[in-house]
Amino acid sequence: QVQLVESGGGLVQPGGSLRLSCAASGSIFSSSTVAWYRQGPGKQRELVASITSGGETNYVDSVKGRFTISRDNAKKMVILQMNSLNVEDTAVYYCNVRWHVAGYVYWGQGTQVTVSA
Repeated sequence: QVQLVESGGGLVQPGGSLRLSCAASGSIFSSSTVAWYRQGPGKQRELVASITSGGETNYVDSVKGRFTISRDNAKKMVILQMNSLNVEDTAVYYCNVRWHVAGYVYWGQGTQVTVSA
């Protein structure tokens, strides 16, 4: 079984920074693409950033230059470093793991990020 646990969310002022972490159980992490999604109130789920098993990263245009996704396969952890936050970044952020071998998708429980002056 695979379980994902997010942490690091909270309340921050505009221009501030937060570091989100996602810890994965199980043995499929290194063979997976890992991503962060977010969903604001009344909005659709949005892909924020992803990183493949080979280390290739991709970002939605609105966070390029501000967010950085990284992974540590030994620790089975994915990090989202968020800098220069603005109110539009307010959302629940979800960790996502896609296991290519079996085509399974796993989701964390989500962590709230609120950016407010």
